[in-house]
Amino acid sequence: MADKVDIKPAGWKLVEVGRVVYLRSGPHEGKLATIAEIIDPNRVLVDGPSKIEGKAVPRTPIALSAVTLTKIVIPKLPKAAGTGAISKLWEKEEVDKKWAESATAKKRDQTDRRRNLSDFERFKVMRFKKQANFETRKAFAKIRASA
Repeated sequence: MADKVDIKPAGWKLVEVGRVVYLRSGPHEGKLATIAEIIDPNRVLVDGPSKIEGKAVPRTPIALSAVTLTKIVIPKLPKAAGTGAISKLWEKEEVDKKWAESATAKKRDQTDRRRNLSDFERFKVMRFKKQANFETRKAFAKIRASA
């Protein structure tokens, strides 16, 4: 019976060469890069050919505490690959497209949009929320009354 147990990891995001990271702080905040080499347990060498947020991230060491690991991985990226090789594989794997479709990117875009709303736009959002909640409560009341 013990040999029928199939244990799978829970979708862990490992620090590995080829893992795409989102830079949370520093001069390149908000940009994507990929891990080119692991320097030590706390730092990695990143290189980012992404053009999503403007200029690309130059090859630079960065602390792991300043990045967020994504689920996107560039497979078969050799250790310490050059910027040219990383750019070719980045385009081949369509990393920018995968990032734009990810839930994390969509959530960040929504947060940025909400953060930049004017007073009147915030007021309209509040009114729409109230209206949606009223409709939901009305539908539940109708269901409860018929039950």
